[in-house]
Amino acid sequence: MEQTLQPKWEGKVSRRLTQATADQIWTLFKDFFNLHKWFPSLDTSYGVHGTNGEPGCIRYSAGFSIRSADDGNRHFSWSKERLTAVDHEQRSLSYEIVDSNIGFESYVSTVKIVPGDHHDGQHGCLIEWSFTVDPVEGMEFDELVKKYDVGLQRMAKQMEESLLQA
Repeated sequence: MEQTLQPKWEGKVSRRLTQATADQIWTLFKDFFNLHKWFPSLDTSYGVHGTNGEPGCIRYSAGFSIRSADDGNRHFSWSKERLTAVDHEQRSLSYEIVDSNIGFESYVSTVKIVPGDHHDGQHGCLIEWSFTVDPVEGMEFDELVKKYDVGLQRMAKQMEESLLQA
């Protein structure tokens, strides 16, 4: 029996911040092992291999972010993610899932922090989060994009609020 290859899902969500600079937000994102500080549905995130922020390092993240393929109604999910690229000048990083219980196969994601286009360049930025993944069984593409969008909106708000309180 021949298998039909489905095209990969490619999605992108973004959030504009007005009260934080690109450098401020980049500092939070490049702390790869501590995503749980900013992503509201993660209970934990920590390094399991390598040096935080260096390509090749791996983090373990767990919480209630994306439904689990095998946990029924609890929706507790976990993943191990490898940082594959970091560009400090362009404020971008890419990572891939190397193991998880969330049903993702061949998952790669990139986060970019784009400076605002204000006259002084000191205020505001845009967070862009893109992903490429094989279609996820039991999930619609639009549902996955919505989960990313909601997650990014909450994370960006939490990041911006923490910077304003500092």
